[in-house]
Amino acid sequence: MEDFVYWLVETIGRLGYPGVLVLMFLESTFFPVPSEIVIPPAGYLAARGEMNLVLVIMCGVAGSILGALFNYWLAVLLGRPLILRYGKYFLLPPKRFERVNAFFTAHGEISTFTGRLVPGLRHFISFPAGLARMKMTTFLGYTALGSAVWVTILAYIGKVVGDNMDLVKKYSHQALLITLAVMALVFVVYVMQYRKRSLIKILDDKARRTE
Repeated sequence: MEDFVYWLVETIGRLGYPGVLVLMFLESTFFPVPSEIVIPPAGYLAARGEMNLVLVIMCGVAGSILGALFNYWLAVLLGRPLILRYGKYFLLPPKRFERVNAFFTAHGEISTFTGRLVPGLRHFISFPAGLARMKMTTFLGYTALGSAVWVTILAYIGKVVGDNMDLVKKYSHQALLITLAVMALVFVVYVMQYRKRSLIKILDDKARRTE
């Protein structure tokens, strides 16, 4: 792994920002390229003055969005039956698809945001969004926000700890737990606000009917 990280740092150094974008595109689809070994090395290069941290984050987010769009439109074109039948060929067997789809169904459109922060979900959460024909502006907004949070965290971890993968894993895990806790709080607030708006709408409808 250490040799691979050194190779990745050198590769990103040669390819620059397009390399970050392409690798994060792959990470956001169904290719097994973990973001934890893409963005931190780029953050490390930024700390050395060889890259710009803001541009690293922007390219990482752009690659994530493009990969998510790829999965979204793949789901639209294939449909549920073909995904269930052929998903195993791109790391999405039926059981995993059902878990991802259940997460999306249970948590609604905001799961496109929170799913970007959950290992094992971030690569596939765009599939149920595509099957549901989620509104594109909403899909892009949630995807961009979730990607920006995670990419920024990883970039700063790489900037601080350098190319030490043990520390990258340690701090990535800690950051993930903190982020998920915050996201859980955000989700609770979101649900409470949604229910409040629904209750107000019901009361308004009843008031209009009694007039």
